[in-house]
Amino acid sequence: ITGEKIGLEAKRGKVRDRVEVDDTTIALITTDRQSGFDRQLALVPFKGAVLNLTSAFWFEQTKHIIKNHIVAIPHPYVTIARKCEPFPIEFVVRSYMTGSTDTSIWKNYTQGVRNYCGHALPEGMVKNQKLPMGNILTPTTKEEEHDRPISAEEIIKEKWMTQDDWDVCAEAAVKVFALGQKIAREHGLILVDTKYEFGRDLETGEILLIDEVHTPDSSRYWLASTYEERISAGMEPENIDKEFLRLWFREQCDPYDTEQKLPDAPRDLVLELSRRYITLFEMITWDIFD
Repeated sequence: ITGEKIGLEAKRGKVRDRVEVDDTTIALITTDRQSGFDRQLALVPFKGAVLNLTSAFWFEQTKHIIKNHIVAIPHPYVTIARKCEPFPIEFVVRSYMTGSTDTSIWKNYTQGVRNYCGHALPEGMVKNQKLPMGNILTPTTKEEEHDRPISAEEIIKEKWMTQDDWDVCAEAAVKVFALGQKIAREHGLILVDTKYEFGRDLETGEILLIDEVHTPDSSRYWLASTYEERISAGMEPENIDKEFLRLWFREQCDPYDTEQKLPDAPRDLVLELSRRYITLFEMITWDIFD
């Protein structure tokens, strides 16, 4: 599913395309596009279905905590959803000292940051260690130039959200993450960190959980059975890695050079990535991908 020739006017994102259905609903088409370095790298068979159906699983599991935007799932690649105005904040919940992006807790910690999004971090922490204070909410702004970590107090002070709206979303994010960790643990996985988005229903005014939930793209999962052993040995936690395709492009060219045409990804790597997405779906949901 490429997202081409949908036959309707669509707003195209990196992975998802949005089609207006009527005044209150939209269709979200999760494509097989694999993005990286702000470019399309490949089309990965079944990836869109994996992401869409994984989200559907988690939206169903968490709807008693907070309502979500789901109206129907008419096709593995398609979600019909309520039309919402998203809040300009990503609600990132973390349980471990890890990450590699500029906004990640580990990258900031290595640069000397000891107050991260309003949370005091002790000295002497090591990469991939479980956070001693438990799960923490570490929001980031959604800005055109670059996202930045921000505290709850700053969100209110800078008028990104009202206190009441923040309280609803923050409480829901922490509860949804805790339930996600519980179910993941029962399935042999550690839900390490994730991001949530919330929006206000344009018709009812309700705050809803939107976008995606606990997918392999929005979340980090480690294998629980080998975590302690590998950490004790100074090794990285075991995961079902999806980064190898990005690494291949780095080895072949400068993928950030937009003047340079990207080479075609080898078919065997693309199919291996597809297999790993399907494996993650089956581990997360305990359902057969069919």
